[in-house]
Amino acid sequence: MPALTGLIEAGRPVEHHAPARRAMVAPKAWNLAVEQLAEGRWSLLGLWGEPDIVHMALLGEGREIGIISLKCPGGRYPSVGQLHPPALRLERAAADLFGLLPQGLPDTRRWLDHGQWGVSHPLGASAARAQPPAAAYRFLPAEGDSLHQIPVGPVHAGIIEPGHFRFTASGETVVRLEERLGYVHKGIEGLMAGSPVERAARLAGRTSGDSAVAYSLAFARAAEAALGVEAPPRAVWLRALMAELERLANHLGDIGAICNDAAFALMLAHCGVLRERVLRAGDAAFGHRLMRDRIVPGGVAGDLGEAGTAAIRSVVAEIRQRFPHLVELYDNTASLQDRTVATGRLKPELARQYAAGGYVGRASGRDFDARRSPGYPPYDELAFDVPVLQEGDVNARVWIRIREVEQSLSLVEQILQKLPGGPIRAGIPEPDGSREGMALEGMALVEGFRGDILAWLRIGAGGMVERCHLRDPSWFQWPLLEAAIEGNIVADFPLCNKSFNCSYSGHDL
Repeated sequence: MPALTGLIEAGRPVEHHAPARRAMVAPKAWNLAVEQLAEGRWSLLGLWGEPDIVHMALLGEGREIGIISLKCPGGRYPSVGQLHPPALRLERAAADLFGLLPQGLPDTRRWLDHGQWGVSHPLGASAARAQPPAAAYRFLPAEGDSLHQIPVGPVHAGIIEPGHFRFTASGETVVRLEERLGYVHKGIEGLMAGSPVERAARLAGRTSGDSAVAYSLAFARAAEAALGVEAPPRAVWLRALMAELERLANHLGDIGAICNDAAFALMLAHCGVLRERVLRAGDAAFGHRLMRDRIVPGGVAGDLGEAGTAAIRSVVAEIRQRFPHLVELYDNTASLQDRTVATGRLKPELARQYAAGGYVGRASGRDFDARRSPGYPPYDELAFDVPVLQEGDVNARVWIRIREVEQSLSLVEQILQKLPGGPIRAGIPEPDGSREGMALEGMALVEGFRGDILAWLRIGAGGMVERCHLRDPSWFQWPLLEAAIEGNIVADFPLCNKSFNCSYSGHDL
């Protein structure tokens, strides 16, 4: 079987910039790629549509990345999900948005489209007025004696985004969980089409609020790749500093919240304080608690001053002093360990099949981190470890977060020590800077706190974004939550759910 690079070279190359090449391929090559996915040789990084074209981003055995594109006469193409389940929801979403019809798709139910848009296939070549579906959403059946269903959501207690969970249980044991998402679909990719790069960058940063830095970085790197722009060294290092602060804040919040779902509120209180300290340091250093709109195509929007540096050094010192005691408290509380150890176990083979990113994949043996492979600066000049465990339970996902907190603290200190001087922003070409009649494409893969975020975009001749696709790591993590909860008791679902902490907003776009 040919390597991914061979498949790309055999197709019709499209001018596309690092870290991936793109080629238009024939149906035979498309099917060959699907076979490689089904056999576990390659991993799926993303699948998205355009009118009459479908794209697939792939990770090869040698960690090379490539994008293959297939024309879809009549909107039809061979289904990937028929042989490779991780593509199922992506194909259903592309069908809703573009009217693309995967031939052989085992599940043809609507995914993002809940019948409330008023139009069908809003991003397709011919959007049409749609009628709401006559029947309710059909959840998958489960057969057996004494089974009952428990519907949860889409509206939940507390401040949380909407999602529906349909449990089928035998007594207290979960036999099946099925999710229905899409309630917070915002149409970000539709809003980006025809927008200037600067406006599209702001939209990208609002895809998932807790990952504003990661999404802004992914979009900025993709835009810079397309336009041939290189951000100044100081901006590159400041971006990494923001990314590690964002990772710290989210991991600290998650550790506390997981323990709270196991009725150990003390950890939530202490971790919540540390998370708040990180958010305030981000505000002091970059002018926004979530550092939203601080990363822009070409660099960063503002520099780091002495007061911001002092605030970051102070919060790092505080976490280094207080966090080890919290880790010891977690590890030595038997009642807490009883809830987290062996609960919500995700099998390593499923993590590999779904190319699960972040702490979900690394807690189940998948050793992948986009900062290291394919890698991007300045991480090639920084020393850090990628923690990996095999157990795949709630406890393992907590420990991955703990180790990543320790690594991020070290990375923040290294960045502050090595931070270069100089300008913080490079100029972006004027709207007519694109070659006449020539679209420019770029892609980026960035490590957010949940895992790898993919951004792909095309910039048209007028300097406007023609198409942008953003893929959250949650697309491949939500289905795994369904598998991890099976065989556990209903009362452990909040614990399992929080240990995954998938994004509703990032998934629903």
